[in-house]
Amino acid sequence: MVSKIQSNIINHLAEITGYDKSEIMLSSSLTDELGLDSMMLIDFHRLVTKDFPELRNLSLERLLTLNELTVQNIIDIILEELGLNNIEKKHCYIDCFPEVVEFENYLGQLNQVPYFKQNYGVASNIINIDNQEKINYSTYNYLGINGSTEINNSVIRAINTYGTSVSGSRLLSGEIPLHSKLEDKIANFLGVDAAIVQVGGHSTNVNVIGNIVNDEDLILHDSLAHNSIIQGAILSHAKRKPFKHNDMNHLENELKRLRKKFRRVLIIVEGVYSMDGDICNLPELIKIKKEYGALLMIDEAHSIGTIGRNGRGVTSYYNIDPTKVDILMGTLSKSLNSCGGYIAGSHSFINYLKYNSPGFIFSVGMTPANTAAAYTSLNICDREDLLFKRLRENSQYFLNNLKALGLNTGLSKDTPIIPLIIGDTQKAIELSERLYEKGINALPIVYPAVKESESRLRFFISAAHTKENIDFTISVLSEELNLLTKDKVLLTQ
Repeated sequence: MVSKIQSNIINHLAEITGYDKSEIMLSSSLTDELGLDSMMLIDFHRLVTKDFPELRNLSLERLLTLNELTVQNIIDIILEELGLNNIEKKHCYIDCFPEVVEFENYLGQLNQVPYFKQNYGVASNIINIDNQEKINYSTYNYLGINGSTEINNSVIRAINTYGTSVSGSRLLSGEIPLHSKLEDKIANFLGVDAAIVQVGGHSTNVNVIGNIVNDEDLILHDSLAHNSIIQGAILSHAKRKPFKHNDMNHLENELKRLRKKFRRVLIIVEGVYSMDGDICNLPELIKIKKEYGALLMIDEAHSIGTIGRNGRGVTSYYNIDPTKVDILMGTLSKSLNSCGGYIAGSHSFINYLKYNSPGFIFSVGMTPANTAAAYTSLNICDREDLLFKRLRENSQYFLNNLKALGLNTGLSKDTPIIPLIIGDTQKAIELSERLYEKGINALPIVYPAVKESESRLRFFISAAHTKENIDFTISVLSEELNLLTKDKVLLTQ
């Protein structure tokens, strides 16, 4: 950091004075030797504060009134203003990093910290936390089949055959028959040519986005896109712009203005949005992407296994040919009771990723257990229509009851993700704790995951929830929210 500051200062002084950088010494006087007058000092001040926005409060008068100010003096002032005058203490010990200290203080100020509670069993409609059973709305076992005998037995067989790890990259010696069976099953389930599975859901997005666009290209993503999409876009070095959530007019206006400036344009949306429980406008997205020659990628982390025919996702929900979407991404950790992610699309594209995606080539292959669990879960999805009927009925029943109480459920529709928007972090945490004490596990989602004004409790509904589970939850919510009725943000407008 010190060397960066020194370099920037010398570059700016060379620009202002016209001198070569080699002529500017740390001991050089700004006025006598470099010849800066007050107007030049003002320009210098502007350049420095542009480089380091943290210095916006640096007094210009402090520069103008000091006689015989040297280049080294300027560097020392900046270091002092940035709090870097004790480099060893603040930047060589992690515990002293300002952001670490600040977060530690933040946690200490919270009355309750509702996170990292230990679960002692299978997380389904009921969860066992600290030897207490709670009605559970905070895990995405949407179909309620995690831990089923069928899935468990398939995992045991896989472990007995292949062990607990494939012990290598699939490109080299980590390929097992289960991998291709799962990939073929995913492709057939979705109705596309091929698929590739990877060991992490978050990293799947990062890997694929970084492999198809670069600094010649533009990424337009929904403003509510998942962190993995944002990180992938940043690491790709493509120009990144969000468009207003599910606002197809805004997306099209951006394309009208920007499309011709870039080699490729990648539009990225989610099938079902994990915070709000609404669904992307796929028909319009297909129309727009065709008109402007763009690529379309859909993250189906929460739509695979929840919507469409037997959980086939957003293309099935809209009855649209899945091959009209360039890239279908999904995770295996929700309805498919495993861990990892997949990319599905054309044969050529998937084959390219298998040989050219660093995140795939340089990572170990998916474990036999996780591969078997996902494969068996897809087999269950294929045949068990009743699971999806129950999931739809439970989700609609819970949503209707919340609305009947006059509560703000945001944009949720036709999905098992239902937010209860509170609009205040502390109140959301407090309500979560009250529910927990009454036997209900529903965790708060607060800033920075969402805007402070949209702090909420998020309910994941499962096919395993009983009517008694839901009725009890609604009853407790009604009682607890009576204590908060003065807060108008709880009421729909």
